[in-house]
Amino acid sequence: MSELHLEPLNQGVWRVIHSGHGHVGNLKLIGGVWKFKAIGYGPGAEVVPGGGPLTDRHNTVLAAPDEALVNAALTSP
Repeated sequence: MSELHLEPLNQGVWRVIHSGHGHVGNLKLIGGVWKFKAIGYGPGAEVVPGGGPLTDRHNTVLAAPDEALVNAALTSP
């Protein structure tokens, strides 16, 4: 079972949902390149750009918004 799932927001943005942590970032099409943008949440539920459990994967480049590719790139050691 995959840890990460994608939910489309629009043609250029997909939400990345972790099975245990909820919303952990977005996959964004920026200048023709898909990039993962990590998101965390502070104690008052404020958004922390570049934060959260996948902060070390912030700005990872991916070929496409594909769950298998996203899981391989963002959950592998």
